[in-house]
Amino acid sequence: MEEQEIQKTELKKACVNCGAELKYKPGTTNISCEYCGHEETIKLDEKGFEELELYPYLKEMGSQRHSEEISMLHCKNCGANQHVEENYKSLHCVYCGMPLILEDAYKEDWILPGAVLPFQIDQKASFTIFKKWVKRLWFAPNKLQKAALDPQFTKGLYLPYWTFDAQLSASYIGQRGEYYYETRRVRDANGKMVTQRVRKTRWYPASGKVSGFVDDTLIKASQQKAGRIPNKIAQWNLNMLQPFDSSFLSGFVTEKYTIPLQEGHLHSKEVARDIAERWCRQDIGGDTQRVTSMDMQLSEETFKHILLPVYVSAYRYQGKEYNFFINGENGQISGTRPYSFWKIFFAVLAGLLVVGIIVYFAK
Repeated sequence: MEEQEIQKTELKKACVNCGAELKYKPGTTNISCEYCGHEETIKLDEKGFEELELYPYLKEMGSQRHSEEISMLHCKNCGANQHVEENYKSLHCVYCGMPLILEDAYKEDWILPGAVLPFQIDQKASFTIFKKWVKRLWFAPNKLQKAALDPQFTKGLYLPYWTFDAQLSASYIGQRGEYYYETRRVRDANGKMVTQRVRKTRWYPASGKVSGFVDDTLIKASQQKAGRIPNKIAQWNLNMLQPFDSSFLSGFVTEKYTIPLQEGHLHSKEVARDIAERWCRQDIGGDTQRVTSMDMQLSEETFKHILLPVYVSAYRYQGKEYNFFINGENGQISGTRPYSFWKIFFAVLAGLLVVGIIVYFAK
């Protein structure tokens, strides 16, 4: 029984009509067959997703009932750890495009995701977004244009994140600043006397306490030397999170966290401190504020391991790696891009030629 539970995240569901693997259909709560069109509804946990108590996990580091074992492939080029579905025959890293070897797969424990934000747009829609983006790029190499015409370069990936909840309280000592203005006579650059209005600040002592609930502090749980997710697309509507079900992962690659829970928690405390200081400044009021000291306390801390959707296109040009990212929920796109030296060269040459012709006829 225990072995069966351990392997449940990797079980594949077969189509009752033709036996093919059922895959998650983006934007729905269904899994479907690519071959005969048969669909089945994913049965979600009616209790919703569970917030796990933080400190027992930090003590045990996840070796409890919410941990499982999955098969992983490690990219030796960029360091990404990826859980790949069994039906993939030719494997490449979603970040850098380097080949992955199935025989190198290994088993590894992970803290089972508590929630997942399912893909809301399918690969075809993401591919259309990518193509439109490439067409708008000036001086892009022709090889990039060709890459944009091949859907295999765009893959769906679930990214791991930690979220932290806590009750926050903080006491502070600071100052409230209120602006006032004085006028004075000064000499301007031409030596003429002019009236100038100068803003000054009166400071008053302030102290107090603030408290409130910090909900879903989002902390990334993976980091590689290449392929970091741009902030521009790293915005998801967490209200769309669903209780974790492995059916949502079917047909997609899932990245395992490489930033451990303990490190993610330390980062979340830094974010909480920024929130506490903002609350203190709001409490102080006035036109400007100084917080000279602050004592922050967190209690009732919980966390979730969640998976968030992106489409990634990896591309190599002249030995350098480039990545393009599309948010799998809202379609936002961002990425780095190569430039064609020859396209720029001939554009400059054409510009100089036009200028030369204009000058010639002007004479």
